[in-house]
Amino acid sequence: MDIVLSIVMLAAFALLAGAFVYWRRTGELKQPALMVLLAGIAIANVLIWTVPTSDGSSPIERAEQAGG
Repeated sequence: MDIVLSIVMLAAFALLAGAFVYWRRTGELKQPALMVLLAGIAIANVLIWTVPTSDGSSPIERAEQAGG
């Protein structure tokens, strides 16, 4: 599962970089804004899986323990 979260973060950073480059080259705003929104959603999903809850365990730890 760690590999998946790493790939999602790399994709989010690539989306942010791509949005900046696309915006600088074309001057359009809609497409880069959607790319930034998608990157934000991806980062939020990774945070949901990795940030510990009040009991000190994260959802990814509980999923790994349940999986065996």
